[in-house]
Amino acid sequence: MRRLEYGTVTSTNRKRVVVAMSGGVDSSVAAARLVEQGYEVTGLFMRVGVEAPVEDDASSADGPAGRYKADGSRVRHGCWGASDAADARFVAGKLNIPFYAVEFKDEFDRIIEYFADEYSRGRTPNPCVVCNDRLKFGKLVEYADAIGADHIATGHYARIGMRNRQPVLMKAVDASKDQSYVLFGIERTVLERVLFPLGEMTKDEIREEALARGLPVHDKPDSVEICFVPDRDYARVVRRRRPESFAPGDVVDAAGNVLGRHDGLPHYTIGQRRGLGIATGKPIYVIRIDVATNTITVGDKRALLRRALLAERVKLLIDPPAKPFAAQAKIRYLHPAADATVTLLDDGRMHVVFDEPQTAITPGQACVVYDGDVVIGGGWIAEALGEP
Repeated sequence: MRRLEYGTVTSTNRKRVVVAMSGGVDSSVAAARLVEQGYEVTGLFMRVGVEAPVEDDASSADGPAGRYKADGSRVRHGCWGASDAADARFVAGKLNIPFYAVEFKDEFDRIIEYFADEYSRGRTPNPCVVCNDRLKFGKLVEYADAIGADHIATGHYARIGMRNRQPVLMKAVDASKDQSYVLFGIERTVLERVLFPLGEMTKDEIREEALARGLPVHDKPDSVEICFVPDRDYARVVRRRRPESFAPGDVVDAAGNVLGRHDGLPHYTIGQRRGLGIATGKPIYVIRIDVATNTITVGDKRALLRRALLAERVKLLIDPPAKPFAAQAKIRYLHPAADATVTLLDDGRMHVVFDEPQTAITPGQACVVYDGDVVIGGGWIAEALGEP
């Protein structure tokens, strides 16, 4: 496919913008930058009813609530908890901007339901993509409309560019922090209203700027886990909502030989090696999860390789070529984009064939396709295809 040139969008027009403020350093600097650029900024914190375990709820006298324990040591927060709301409110006060905390508990609960449903169906969900789609670029847009705001903004690492006078979603300059993969679900019609003030920056630069601006969240640790599973016990969340999906079953090899037993499909994901409880004398991995037979199939690392995939519920952010086209495809957030040929099907699916076999293509994860730095679109992996 012919490589195109894209430019990034900047603006100093005094327009109204709603900034999703999570209480972290990224969204705080994003808000500060927009204020400095002359926007009329309103901060919005999304209350989702999730609290991370905190050992101590002490507050420091000269900083946001809940950032330190009584002994002065750091406290690690999840995202969107009460202490995060306090941090966001503190920063908004320092920036002298209006700030509101709005209840989105019911909407967020539906995301947790999706999470449990996917695991109960033998798929591995990606709730961050769904949260961005439904909340941060769904409900946030509705709120902006309600108050007459022109734009919405977040602290995501991504950029908005222009091609043929149309906005496009682009990777961030800092490849190690790029979040364009989890943003493919943004509605195309919303792109022209989105601002990503941090897309040209690195994390170190953002922390340095936060410190220079006197923002007390400059050294706040990043939230790295799924916010409603801070202990990483995914099965606990699923069991609470879908207990019937934890029926024991067989663990088999590719020939169907029974090697052991499992205690519920939601404990497993494609490519998993640890926690199988089976000794074979060599490393083995989960290569298939079959809900119909309630079995886990295991094999060696080579058995994880597949040449192609089929994705469903495809969303496009630019007009692609009508015929099969060359692109780069990511099958997981931390997976490097790989060269592939993409064919869009008439039923809202896409067929992706990789130049080189890929490891652990996982149903339930997103497949996002790129033209260089530009997001063409993406869809949800339905199945892996093609032996290596």
